[in-house]
Amino acid sequence: MTTAQLSLHTVTKRYGERTVLADVTLTVRPGEKAGVIGDNGSGKSTLLGLLAGRIAPDAGEATLAAPGGLGHLPQSLDLPPQATVQDAVDAALAGLRALEAELRRAESGLAAAAPGARLDAALAAYGRLVEEYEARDGYRADTRVDAALAGLGLPALARDRRLGTLSGGERSRLALAAVLAARPEVLLLDEPTNDLDDRAVAWLEDHLRAHRGTVVAVTHDRLFLERLTTTVLEVDAGRVTRHGDGYAGYLAAKAAERARMLRAYEEWRAELARSRRLAEAGATRLAAIPRSQPLAVFGHGAFRTRSRGHGAAGRIRNAKERVARLTANPVPPPPQPLVFRARMAAGGSAAATGEEAGPAAPGGAAGDGSAPVRPPAVPAEPAVEPAPAAELADVVVGDRLRVPALRLGAAERLLVTGPNGAGKTTLMRVLAGESAPDSGTVRVPGRVGHLRQEETAWPPGATVLRAFAADRPGTPDEHAARLLSYGLFRPADLRLRVGELSYGQRRRIDLARLIAEPVDLLLLDEPTNHLSPALVEELEQALAGYAGALVVVTHDRRMRATFPGTRLRLHAGTPQPAG
Repeated sequence: MTTAQLSLHTVTKRYGERTVLADVTLTVRPGEKAGVIGDNGSGKSTLLGLLAGRIAPDAGEATLAAPGGLGHLPQSLDLPPQATVQDAVDAALAGLRALEAELRRAESGLAAAAPGARLDAALAAYGRLVEEYEARDGYRADTRVDAALAGLGLPALARDRRLGTLSGGERSRLALAAVLAARPEVLLLDEPTNDLDDRAVAWLEDHLRAHRGTVVAVTHDRLFLERLTTTVLEVDAGRVTRHGDGYAGYLAAKAAERARMLRAYEEWRAELARSRRLAEAGATRLAAIPRSQPLAVFGHGAFRTRSRGHGAAGRIRNAKERVARLTANPVPPPPQPLVFRARMAAGGSAAATGEEAGPAAPGGAAGDGSAPVRPPAVPAEPAVEPAPAAELADVVVGDRLRVPALRLGAAERLLVTGPNGAGKTTLMRVLAGESAPDSGTVRVPGRVGHLRQEETAWPPGATVLRAFAADRPGTPDEHAARLLSYGLFRPADLRLRVGELSYGQRRRIDLARLIAEPVDLLLLDEPTNHLSPALVEELEQALAGYAGALVVVTHDRRMRATFPGTRLRLHAGTPQPAG
């Protein structure tokens, strides 16, 4: 049974003037499997570092108790390039190595202890150490490293190999394999599915499901969250919110939150409209009441007249004050759902039919009472098939891409898959007109929108708003309301400099610019990279309603599993259609 306790109490962490986490109170229960999500740069890795004891809070208290050991997987190995594979393994197994050293010291102490109470105490301490070491299967730790490397898709590595000779993906898998091999009670994993193929991720999910201790994993992988986690911790705007019932519970909570925001906004609007009507109606009624005049003016006594203390005036004041309060404290509407708009392709209009030549005169053509004569019906023209969104023939780009033929319908969906280096991004650049083929023909008649895998190189000094408004008519401030309506940025974010943003925030600028203009062909190259799961869910809903042609390249397993269109798998040469 796991006994680990991880907790933060009113913890605040700052980097310079930027507050990443503010007054966070959180407890991870023993045996819990929690996924940490949020936008890139929101503080997820900082939260994991605080729980691991690797980062000290600026305020508050972090408590860590893991009697069975703790394994922390950062996003990158903190070792120099000249370090060896064995150095990386030893660093990950440091807890077990320390336990081994303690066992050896305890064994030496047993030999030196005289019979009696001292020996009994030494035997008891030694027994506890042996029990802990065996519980973590320390004798087979090095063997498990090789087994984990095989499960993660990496053959056994020579232990004297330098880390500088490994790829980034190989270093990541080595670090993960070593952390898992240590069998600590608590696993704190930062993006553990990065650089893993589907088979390796499936192996990892099975391994973590069987883990009897606590798991906290920072991840963007929605299938990983869906299949593994019982709790989702969302990091946003310096706060950490707990959602139960796994990823499905998180999605349900976000939908309920949006419904509450919409209900509060509609109630505010209704109350503001009601108060304005009351003020206007009261003013109209008050205007119809005669003002107070001297009694001598009237021939037969006084009657009730309008005065400063009249009840209608009080009701008008109350209504106007209510309008002022509501206007001063508006309830913001929920962000509008993302929408990708398509322009109507030429040739895609409905078939024309003949029209009658106007109303006939009573009777026949001469009005003689005979049956009316109607002009012959004009047969409907056959429906015109919309022009294709793209056509490629015999396209060759160096040794990276070869496309004998590709025709993309006006509203077709195409998922492009294949290993790294197969030419997926090259194909997207050719379709976008950003790369010319060495040979062959490319025809893309409509307007293209391209979300590139690499970020746009905005000037570091440009603000979020200025980057969004670039190349658009008018001043940047004229585009602020439109950008805010997408819900991708808060009002305070619009003045941030691009150089201050995380990769995910810069990617949101590109996404906002893509949403802003209608296109006939939408090209998305790894669209989910560095976006929060909530935004990816919204992105998928927007794509479902898009009427134009769509080409997607993605490693997102959930997006690939649910993709509704055609699939094209690229190899190192000729693309082959997949089911």
